[in-house]
Amino acid sequence: MVSAPMNDREAQLTAELCAARVDLDRAMVQLAEAHKMAALGRLLAGVVHEINSPIGSILSNNEVLLRSFELLDQAVQADPARARRILETCCSLAAVDKIACDRICSVVRGLKTFAREDSSDLRKADINEILANTLKLTHCEFRSRIQVETDFAELPEIECYPHMLNQVFLNILVNAAQAIEGEGKVTVRTALEDQCVRVSISDTGSGIPPASRARIFSPGFSTKPVGVGTGLGLSISRQIVEEKHGGAIGFETEMGRGTTFHVRLPLAQARRAAG
Repeated sequence: MVSAPMNDREAQLTAELCAARVDLDRAMVQLAEAHKMAALGRLLAGVVHEINSPIGSILSNNEVLLRSFELLDQAVQADPARARRILETCCSLAAVDKIACDRICSVVRGLKTFAREDSSDLRKADINEILANTLKLTHCEFRSRIQVETDFAELPEIECYPHMLNQVFLNILVNAAQAIEGEGKVTVRTALEDQCVRVSISDTGSGIPPASRARIFSPGFSTKPVGVGTGLGLSISRQIVEEKHGGAIGFETEMGRGTTFHVRLPLAQARRAAG
């Protein structure tokens, strides 16, 4: 069977469709970036608290250290035993300052990882490490009311877009926290399963209502009150998992008992990169 040559009108329509697809893809990338920045903005108040607390500790310790150095200078000749005690106090305060600085650096690293814009950064990465970095950002969302448990299997590195997966996991984790009224628990597990890495994020929240389940990944749909969320998080997450990584995302839910989201990412990309 020989196909007829494309006429000018068909060629024009084809070109317009191709251009529209390019524009749509570009718009989706921009929308995903805007949603990521919105999510980051919602976390910033908690992140500021996370940073302010250790900074306050450092400033307070430094005042004590300065006074201690003055006393040490006076005591070093007159009272060696007292000088040793002062020196021990200084060393103890310096150790506390190091812990505080490490905490600040950890939060900042998490922010830098999440805020990266280089969508072309396809590389091998450790899914457990990506999850750990994301959990650092959500610490302020959970605070003391939500217990977080992790059960990470030993996993091979896979080829992926780490900052995009950060966004996926952050969306699911924040949703989990918001689904829990009062105290509860979020459990994050990883496993090797059927030639893929599986990430499971469970919460002890209220569960997803039956009427909402078929639409949960639809753009603009949300089970949250007006003004809470954009209704884009899970839609963007599915696009990242399925279109960017060739994976799958789904969930199990039971009213009154909670929800588990499963993200599956294939190992085939890692094998191709290794081969």
